[in-house]
Amino acid sequence: MKRIILYDLICVALMGVLIWGEEDKLVSPQQLEMFVDDLPDMPKLPAYNLVNGVPISKSLKIGMFQKTWKFHRDLPPTRVFAYGTSKHTATVPGPTIEALHGIDTYVTWQNHLPSKHILPWDPTIPTAIPTTKKGIPTVVHLHGSIGEPESDGHAQSWFTARFEEKGPTWTKKTYHYYNHQQPGNLWYHDHAMGLTRVNLLAGLIGAYIIRHPAIEDPLGLPFGDEFDRPLIVFDRSFRTDGSLFMNSTGNNPTIHPQWQPEYFGDAIIVNGKAWPRMIVRRRKYRFRIINASNARFFKFFFTNGLRFIHVASDSVYVERPVTLKEILLAPSEIADVIVDFSKSKFGSVILSNDAVYPYPSGDPVNKFNDKVMKFIIKNEREIDTRYVPNKLIKYPYPNLSSASVTRYIAMFEYTSNIDEPTHLYLNAKSYEQPVTEMPKVGTTEVWNVINLTGDNHPLHIHLGLFAVLDQTELVGIDEFRNCMVKMNDAIKCQISKYARGNRTEVLAHEKGWKNVYKMTPGFVTKILVRFSYIHSNASYVFDATAEPGYVYHCHILDHEDNVMMRPLKFIK
Repeated sequence: MKRIILYDLICVALMGVLIWGEEDKLVSPQQLEMFVDDLPDMPKLPAYNLVNGVPISKSLKIGMFQKTWKFHRDLPPTRVFAYGTSKHTATVPGPTIEALHGIDTYVTWQNHLPSKHILPWDPTIPTAIPTTKKGIPTVVHLHGSIGEPESDGHAQSWFTARFEEKGPTWTKKTYHYYNHQQPGNLWYHDHAMGLTRVNLLAGLIGAYIIRHPAIEDPLGLPFGDEFDRPLIVFDRSFRTDGSLFMNSTGNNPTIHPQWQPEYFGDAIIVNGKAWPRMIVRRRKYRFRIINASNARFFKFFFTNGLRFIHVASDSVYVERPVTLKEILLAPSEIADVIVDFSKSKFGSVILSNDAVYPYPSGDPVNKFNDKVMKFIIKNEREIDTRYVPNKLIKYPYPNLSSASVTRYIAMFEYTSNIDEPTHLYLNAKSYEQPVTEMPKVGTTEVWNVINLTGDNHPLHIHLGLFAVLDQTELVGIDEFRNCMVKMNDAIKCQISKYARGNRTEVLAHEKGWKNVYKMTPGFVTKILVRFSYIHSNASYVFDATAEPGYVYHCHILDHEDNVMMRPLKFIK
């Protein structure tokens, strides 16, 4: 697939600076010294109150503000959109919301953004556009939440400042998060139709953790603000005035003047700082690593041979910890890991990246985006009372016989006469076409996801958790793809005739429950999707059949916006 990679453009410029006009000078990564800024610990925002030691529900007001943010010591302040309880306290990423299992949280998301966006956006793709053409539409999705549709952050439930204009499926100002699901890692981000990629690039992201002390404390994992840290990782490019850079010209400018199939930045950002450093003690730390990039995959590893002990994928603990040399994370995937710095023979270690971009057939990493952050390890030895048990949390795992429905979900890419992508669809259908996936609440289904494109697409299903069974290579994919383009029917195109190539076994640390997974190009990925709680036999504590329903989509944000997303409705 042809791509315009931002770094390729920068490399041709003299002294690392590319100039279209005086206002469009780009900062070369080599101009920013690495590992000079300390890793921020984002503000903590408890999502509950304690009354006589007993947790009770809490109401929060969290706004979206335009402000400036320092991404690097040597960069001028950058205009961003940021989440916070006030403009002064707003951060990029936003505050880490800490909830308790079973204790309801109510959040009123408030839009204080100006009328004009700080980044270019493309009106030729399906986009939330206010009738007055004033105001920036936003809506918040809590990624990984098992919650009511009215509070899911539906793409058409957007609203502008002071709720002056609202999208066609908008329902209410205050969202209700039940937190009735298993403990784990979630994150919140904008989900407005056609603007998700630019609103996230502007800074609208943040972590959300559901804790269950009665279950988690006995595990003995690292705990406390110093030793349990979310790491929200993403990539950005900057102009010399500090402003965020996003190419304003699309690959097919006569069709889409701005939209490009993927965004890649040159600087790697962790918790709002470019290539930060963190001083650590010689003991175990827990890192909840969230890939919040638009399109960049990360293959994380340590330069001196340290290992990751993987304890949870996305929002769910795995049954047993898995020790890994490297971890591949697609956009929106979460790896919950333990790192034992007492195992290091050195005084520092660099968290590195080796994922090509786009993944899996794009450009190799360079000497800037192959580094993520640096850990400086104190010399003093100490006694570490925290440990990683042999068993973590086991959840029921349904088998194929429990599935009530089998579906085929095909991923299509469409190109122009210059062989550049114009849009991407699921099952050859636009988002606006009538809903075709209507599962019954409480059931399990088999979805066969057929990737007919050249990209790896991380598929995210709102509300549903799923287990990946296997990935099977398509033999004679060109013939099968031609049939699918004409008929869009996997059965009539005799998928069994083609899905007979190499079978890729699911990696040990990804065999548990997930809410997003990497769909390998040229393969059929079979997943078992559960539309109920996995930790109990209880029914949802909300009505999942209510409007406006849910969606499922590719989590490469540039694909989701144009429009690799479909509606998902539930029936009783």
